[in-house]
Amino acid sequence: MADELFREILPHVMHEQPIGSTHTDDLSPFAREILALNISSSYRLLVVRGDGNQEAKQRLSAANAKQMVTGLLRSEDDANAMLAGLWLWHDWLDESHVISQSLASSTGSFWHAIMHRREGDFSNSKYWYARCQNHPVMQQLANQAGQILHSLPADKIFLRLMTGGWNPNAFVDLVESVAGDEKNNKHATAVSLQQLEWRLLFDHCTRSAAGK
Repeated sequence: MADELFREILPHVMHEQPIGSTHTDDLSPFAREILALNISSSYRLLVVRGDGNQEAKQRLSAANAKQMVTGLLRSEDDANAMLAGLWLWHDWLDESHVISQSLASSTGSFWHAIMHRREGDFSNSKYWYARCQNHPVMQQLANQAGQILHSLPADKIFLRLMTGGWNPNAFVDLVESVAGDEKNNKHATAVSLQQLEWRLLFDHCTRSAAGK
């Protein structure tokens, strides 16, 4: 599944070492290739200023929902949500926005919220997070963010992240406080959390698009 892909090509997200080649039944070879472009520096900016990866833009501009998964496509909306995520992965915010705002679902709202956070429109991000507060990925974040946070010194802003489960508004506040300061020791934690969020949401979209 897509989760195995990220354990293979994004070990830094989960603080693991590469586990070797794995096969994913649902994620298409095309999507895997897009993810692998410039992988060492992809999705590390908290707030994006300027253009993203040009090769990714060239390839994604001609992509469609049917190219996202192998086998039968069960949900075109979820496959389009995958496209929104891939545009975000390579820091093309406007292109992702066009897709996410066309999706009348909590998943579309989730990608929409992330896009606004990464453009620095923090209040608008919170508005869209309010529209997806019951999304199943929120519970997954509550369960898995602790792997990143548990070894860190106690801090009020980190404690707020886990108040009542995962608190996306607190995460927006964390990003706003450190986005322009890479020397801040909380900056790397915020990057790890945003990568975890992306991975879990993209995995959800992949499984849903394939009908899993």
